[in-house]
Amino acid sequence: MKKFPSVIPVFPLNGVIYFPKTNLPLNIFEKRYLDLVNDTYSKDKFMGMVQSQKDGENLYKVGCLGKISDLQKTKDGRILINLTGITRFKILEEINNDKLYREFKVDYKNFETDLKNYTSEFNTEELMEKAKVFLKKNGLLLNWREFEKLDKIQRINTLSMISPVTNEEKQKLLEAITVEDKIETLNNIIGFYLHDNNFNNRTIQ
Repeated sequence: MKKFPSVIPVFPLNGVIYFPKTNLPLNIFEKRYLDLVNDTYSKDKFMGMVQSQKDGENLYKVGCLGKISDLQKTKDGRILINLTGITRFKILEEINNDKLYREFKVDYKNFETDLKNYTSEFNTEELMEKAKVFLKKNGLLLNWREFEKLDKIQRINTLSMISPVTNEEKQKLLEAITVEDKIETLNNIIGFYLHDNNFNNRTIQ
């Protein structure tokens, strides 16, 4: 597996699930995270995104490593960045430091599949049809023509990111080890919300 840093700065963000091979724009304005981004950008550009739990202090154990692919500073002191997802990681322990932001020792070994280029085909037809109904019912607009230009892994990860489900459900999607597991989990979650046994008889254009 490609070598990634064993200790990374982490940006905890409640409700945001971030996946490999996706992009996440961030508007940074808090002092501690301005420090994090500046330090990261001058070092190796790698930082972690992890969901914070309900208490706001504890973090989930699985997050996603991202690399800053674009950075712009505004006149009012904010930093706008784009993070490109690389691979998921598991938090092992927090590292004591004298910085305003938190750093963690992490391990990537459970998520080696994130770096592979898949050649096999996955059956996502049922999932995509459910997703069209689900997003429409929730008033979410998606440019499906552009969406379908993405490869299948990117489509699955994008749907996992944008679907209006609970933080716990999004975390479950993030922690699904294989693509097949993720497809099955997302299919089940969306199906639960739809509660529609006749949905296969509908088509959304």
